[in-house]
Amino acid sequence: MCLNGARGAADGAGVPLSPEAMAESAALAVAAGATDIHVHPKTPCGQDSLSPRVVAATLDAIRARVSVPVGVTTGAWAEPDPVARLERVRGWTVLPDHASVNWHEPGAEEVAAALIERGVGVEAGIRSGTDAAGRFVRSPLAVQVLRVLAEVTDASPDTAEESARALLADLASAPGRPVLLHGEGGGAWPVLRLAVRLGLASRIGMEDTVVLPDGRRARSNAELVAAGVREYEDRRAYQ
Repeated sequence: MCLNGARGAADGAGVPLSPEAMAESAALAVAAGATDIHVHPKTPCGQDSLSPRVVAATLDAIRARVSVPVGVTTGAWAEPDPVARLERVRGWTVLPDHASVNWHEPGAEEVAAALIERGVGVEAGIRSGTDAAGRFVRSPLAVQVLRVLAEVTDASPDTAEESARALLADLASAPGRPVLLHGEGGGAWPVLRLAVRLGLASRIGMEDTVVLPDGRRARSNAELVAAGVREYEDRRAYQ
């Protein structure tokens, strides 16, 4: 599940921003059925950060509350300069279990290589609407990543599934790594349901959406996770 993403205080009280709030939200989400955590460490002013100090504080707080794998972002918005981003990652004193690397961003392969060298699993972020799939298919690191994070950016509930299928088709020639398929905004639930039907892993959380399947605003990550678990359970009940 994805705790917070690039969201801030304006997105509501349910979005955890401090290490303590992230740890509490993660613990409740795991109790609701989450088996993996993805988080954006943040500065005290709420900005995404790759700072070794900020990453360490976030990971330590969450790991004190949960025993599932915990991963972080390496998004370029947190550190736009590719060289500085690489230095940040190499400077981490506390390592996540995995980290997402957006393959369309400058410096992605160097960041991924540094993570792999340090024993951190890489989620290869392949976003629809970018050239990431083509780059990833040709990458010598493709066989070494932990999994592919297939990210559907089409937020329309009417077309997100079609966009997801197109993205999966673009990845068809990639090495056989596990795929986690997810959407965002209005596309989050349609894409999650597609992942369920296809037997793929997915995720849900306040990074991707702040609303439940029925359109009500979610009060917490745990509430979103519980709804996502029900989608998987309902599918199994009909098999």
